[in-house]
Amino acid sequence: MPILRLAASLLLSATAFTASAQGNAEAGKNKAYTCTGCHGIAGYKNVYPHYHVPKIGGQNYEYLVTALTEYKNGNRTHPTMEAQAEGFSDQDIADIAAYLASLSNAK
Repeated sequence: MPILRLAASLLLSATAFTASAQGNAEAGKNKAYTCTGCHGIAGYKNVYPHYHVPKIGGQNYEYLVTALTEYKNGNRTHPTMEAQAEGFSDQDIADIAAYLASLSNAK
C-alpha cells in the first residue's frame, strides 16, 4: 500500500509539473503587454539596429520559450529583446509563450 501511495503521489506531482510547465495564458496576457508595442504592429521596423519585427501571435509555444530564454541568457542578441527578457522568470517566459501561442496569426 505505501508503494501505491508513493506512485500516486509521483504521478500527481508529474501532472502538476507538466501543467505549470506549459504556462498560464491568462497570466501571460498581462505579462505580454509590452510585447505588443513592437510585435503587434504589422510591418513595424525598429530604428537600431534596423530589424523587421515579426508578429508573434500564434507562434509555436516551444519556439517562444526557447527564443525568450536565449535572449534572457544572452545567447541570442538583440538589445531591446535582451533588455526585456533579462527580468523574466522561467514562469514569466512560460506564461508569455502560452498566451502568445494561443493567439491567431491573423490578430
